[in-house]
Amino acid sequence: MIDIGFIGLGTMGRPMAGHLQTAGHRLFLHDVSPIAPELVAAGGVVCKSGKEVAEQSDVVIIMVPDTPHVEAVLFGPGGVAEGLSKGQIVVDMSSISPLATKEFAKKVEALGADYLDAPVSGGEVGAKAASLTIMVGGPERAFNAMKPVFDKMGKNVTLVGANGDGQTTKVANQIIVALTIEAVGEALLFASKAGADPALVRKALMGGFASSRILEVHGERMVKRNFEPGFRIELHQKDLNLALEGARALGLSLPSTALAQQLFSSCIAHGGKAWDHSGMARALEMMASHEIAKA
Repeated sequence: MIDIGFIGLGTMGRPMAGHLQTAGHRLFLHDVSPIAPELVAAGGVVCKSGKEVAEQSDVVIIMVPDTPHVEAVLFGPGGVAEGLSKGQIVVDMSSISPLATKEFAKKVEALGADYLDAPVSGGEVGAKAASLTIMVGGPERAFNAMKPVFDKMGKNVTLVGANGDGQTTKVANQIIVALTIEAVGEALLFASKAGADPALVRKALMGGFASSRILEVHGERMVKRNFEPGFRIELHQKDLNLALEGARALGLSLPSTALAQQLFSSCIAHGGKAWDHSGMARALEMMASHEIAKA
């Protein structure tokens, strides 16, 4: 049973690490915030730095918010890179820039370690249920070594290509999710404004071709007015920034992605950066001066 370092134990990382502990792995833990007591009580070893994590572990998993955070964890003072040795594997499960990921991988590989980018989809619900979709980019040998570990945290685990391709897949995922949230929000807002019961409209649509996981989960949030974060708007906006920056570099136009980004910006302007991303519907509601449902 390999020893695993886990850096970043927030909303997503905390339950993911817990599943690895349940599976019998010894964990070496580091975060900028205090480590969850239950992880320590279950045998997790608290480390003072990423370097210490790397020195103690066979594999280092990183789960932090954004590209600069990953760079600091890896290459900042006392970072993971300072403690790496040949044969180790670094796995970044954060959602960050595909271009930066390729550069990080080159630096880690120069130290004799393998690098996998393995962002996830499924949010807090999926993290807690160990049902995440995990999109992996990197060497096949490292993927094969990590597959049993990934299976402890997710149900749909796919090697999609080389380093950076996992992050590219996650950006594509976030485009689809954002645009589907926008579509569900518009549909339920239309139904509600027209005088129909949005809860019953949602129930009816769940049996047809418009059915989706977003309609099921986030449609319910919109109807029940539950915008406590499973995945915060500010994080989804960060992911759409990656999509739009990538599109500019590739000479692409992503008009609907840009619209979704503007709706997120409207939410943030109204104090909603920490709303669940289903809260995009609130931007549509503000323009219509009508709420999908009452709390």
